[in-house]
Amino acid sequence: MKQLFSSKITVAILLLLLVFMTGVVGFHFFSQYSWIDAFYMTVITVTTVGYGEVMPLSAQEKIFVSLLIISSIFIVAYAISVITEYILSKNLGDLRHKKVQKKLDSMQDHVIICGYGRNGKQAAQKLLAYNRNYVIIEKNQEVINHYSDENNLFVLGNAIEDEILLKSGIERASTLICATPNDADNLFIVLSARQMNKNLKIISRASEETSYKKMKLAGADNVIMPDKIGGDHMASLVVVPDLVEFLDNLTVAGQQDSINVEQISFEKMCPHGREQAIKDLDVRNKTGCSIIGYRSPTGEYIVNPEPSLILQKNSKLILIGRPEQIESLKKEYGV
Repeated sequence: MKQLFSSKITVAILLLLLVFMTGVVGFHFFSQYSWIDAFYMTVITVTTVGYGEVMPLSAQEKIFVSLLIISSIFIVAYAISVITEYILSKNLGDLRHKKVQKKLDSMQDHVIICGYGRNGKQAAQKLLAYNRNYVIIEKNQEVINHYSDENNLFVLGNAIEDEILLKSGIERASTLICATPNDADNLFIVLSARQMNKNLKIISRASEETSYKKMKLAGADNVIMPDKIGGDHMASLVVVPDLVEFLDNLTVAGQQDSINVEQISFEKMCPHGREQAIKDLDVRNKTGCSIIGYRSPTGEYIVNPEPSLILQKNSKLILIGRPEQIESLKKEYGV
């Protein structure tokens, strides 16, 4: 955008200089005016102030002056419009920047998305469906102009720069998603982010298998390879198509009323803080949902846990149900 305005202003200035020089040279050689008089006549003609001529004009000279006035009117009007548009856009840009920064300064435990390409958009849509606060770091101004609205909060800049990460509130963020198409950039972002926030959950995209271990060593908690996942998914549709389609229907499709799977923390399930067995929670009778998974405090996952399993502090339960049952679950446990 800045380059566009800069080019427009350059063209406007060049046109003004062209019409001004045409007037000076024309009056000097065509009307035999001195350089001072030619300059004076050009100024009063271009600005249309209406002062009298230095000397009476002949018929040919009147035609020249008329053409000069007509051309100067259009060129001056164009220059004024370009300059006015630039000033207004700069002021609006400053106001928008202050508004965005004010929102960023007030955000806590938000998600930072680096890159608003295909994967970044999908991540933003999912977070929006779950009403999670997020901010997007994008270095392409045209992308920001195209997608900037009340639902998206953008920070203009390259996420590999520490200043941009700090500006997006990385020290207060809960999660960072590296979704740029370049593995080297993602690796650098992971390294920088881990140094700035030790407790940050980092999820990074990777294109090459060789980048997977590097990302993990750099500090990424999860590394996703979209191309590999896509290939596995297509192959699964050949081998076990019905199972894959069923599992696809369990995810969030972008609407809150389509949720079939939900996770709930120990603090929500046991607000009193007392550890108890899954069977004592009586979740099935209360909400209609079934417990299909358990994540222990150490990160171990148990599929279809036994009813006698004791729910420990800092653990999580994964439940499945129809949308109305999930909604009942949320109301029951205040999710």
